[in-house]
Amino acid sequence: MPRCVLTPPRRRQFVGLLLVGLCSVGTLCPAQEQVQRSFPAQALRGTLKVVDAPDVLLNGSAARLAPGARIRDKNNLLVMSAAIAGQALGVHYTHDFDGLIKDVWIIRSDEAARFWPRSAAEAATYTFDPAGQTWTR
Repeated sequence: MPRCVLTPPRRRQFVGLLLVGLCSVGTLCPAQEQVQRSFPAQALRGTLKVVDAPDVLLNGSAARLAPGARIRDKNNLLVMSAAIAGQALGVHYTHDFDGLIKDVWIIRSDEAARFWPRSAAEAATYTFDPAGQTWTR
């Protein structure tokens, strides 16, 4: 006595549910890109180019990555500095106490469209809302 036989009406229901499930997965994928990442208030915006790790160019000036520096890509996954060597990327970054670059986030186009300060002096003239990730005067 077979127990898993799908009769024609149940087979149609199964195929229908399967199609609905596949369609919903297709619509959820773009929503993942809309997730807002949180950046600390002390993060600044700039352009980073890895020359020869740990040496980098930050906004065209020589800088250095801190030991254990974390570089996150557009999907917030960790990236090795050698993987992005030679590319000039828009980033948000923080410094450690020695002035070395500690955390780096490669920014997406939607994040690049929002205002973010490029220097500590510029950040001092604005107020940061951590929940909305926005800067206002």
